[in-house]
Amino acid sequence: MYKYLELLNNMENLIKSGEYKSGDKFPSIRNLTEHYKCNKSTVIRALEELEKQHMVYSIPKSGYYVVNGKSNKNSNKKTLLDFESSSPDPEIFPYLDFQHCINQAIDIYKNDLFIYGTSKGLPSLIDVAQKKLANYQVFTNKDNIFITSGVQQALSILTTMDFPNKKETVLIEQPSYHLFIDYLETYKIPTIGIKRTGEGIDLSELERLFKTESIKFFYTMPRFHNPLGTSYSQKEKKKIAKLASKYDVFIVEDDYLADLEEDSKADPIYSYDDSSKVIYLKSYSKIMFPGLRIGMAVIPSLLIETFGKYKTLMSIDSSMISQAALEIYIKSGMFQRHKEKIKYSYALRSKSLASSLQKQFKTHRDIFQYKMPKTPCIHTYIKLSDNLSSEKLVNSLKKKSIMVATEKGHYLTSFEKEPMLKLNVSNLGEDYIEEGITLIIKEIVSMGKIT
Repeated sequence: MYKYLELLNNMENLIKSGEYKSGDKFPSIRNLTEHYKCNKSTVIRALEELEKQHMVYSIPKSGYYVVNGKSNKNSNKKTLLDFESSSPDPEIFPYLDFQHCINQAIDIYKNDLFIYGTSKGLPSLIDVAQKKLANYQVFTNKDNIFITSGVQQALSILTTMDFPNKKETVLIEQPSYHLFIDYLETYKIPTIGIKRTGEGIDLSELERLFKTESIKFFYTMPRFHNPLGTSYSQKEKKKIAKLASKYDVFIVEDDYLADLEEDSKADPIYSYDDSSKVIYLKSYSKIMFPGLRIGMAVIPSLLIETFGKYKTLMSIDSSMISQAALEIYIKSGMFQRHKEKIKYSYALRSKSLASSLQKQFKTHRDIFQYKMPKTPCIHTYIKLSDNLSSEKLVNSLKKKSIMVATEKGHYLTSFEKEPMLKLNVSNLGEDYIEEGITLIIKEIVSMGKIT
């Protein structure tokens, strides 16, 4: 990460945390240079960037002052503790940066953005995507990359199109991504589920299904699974890739939170694929903002022609303006800066969520089940007893301004469900997490339901 980006993120955090309030003067450039052990130009560049974002203003021969510190607009209102929403935190959205990139895109590409593009996507963005994907250990040719309208479009195409293995059934983890489950059931796609828990997946059962069922592809979220928040081990990922090759089954790997990974050795299943059976999907919706609707799909060569045809028929192309803006956003280094900022913020929230639940579990292990993950995630879950009414608990917490989600929608209708409480802190400040978890567990206790 560039030094000025690290400095810029630290300065932003100081302002947003309330360390520096509206009107406060920032330390001098000399003091900042000494404190961060960097040169003067690095400090000036960071301050100028803060000024562009209207977070500080400068007074000649005086210094830099804070425009807006920590907001107190809800100080007189009851705080809403939102453990339900899984969208990115609007307070971290890169509004100004991306607005600048949109303006730049229009200036650079002009009329090219307002005519039909190609089904594969903006060529210059694909060039950038190839380099960016390599950072996730996804090495591929540009011919194999398609820009899609989010991961959802890629999933729709893959589910509809014919595969060279001539199979028809989709295998999906249970629980799993609720919108994809809804799509599969709405369009009556032949689908079966395989149980996934906090401990992982039964690889023997996976092999049995690959061997005995007509599995077209296996949809999986190996990293930071939704809704469990857990990740597969390297051993599991290698085994899944090996089984796919052995039984002619394709793997659709949804790596939507790859940017939050802290373990440099945690590679995707794609990196272990020696037989071109893995289709790799990457989204920017969860790391930037949902409205961007830009995803990337790495398609094996055998599927390129069919995938391209279906994509053209479905939408001709994805938003050219968004693609051009994202290209500039990545190439300029703005994405890297935003990624580090949101990764740092989410890491703090993830650790707070895990430690708060672990603390409560030590005292109340008789009323709920929780296993501390090896790598804390922005979302996780606790298992509830069968005799506890999830709906009653959700409604009771809602009256106390606490929003939570359950397993509803994350299971196929035909699959046996396990009662759980899904907890997400992407929209909840770190300061409120422990308080919220304490109140949630207190409510479960007060309902008098013992597992």
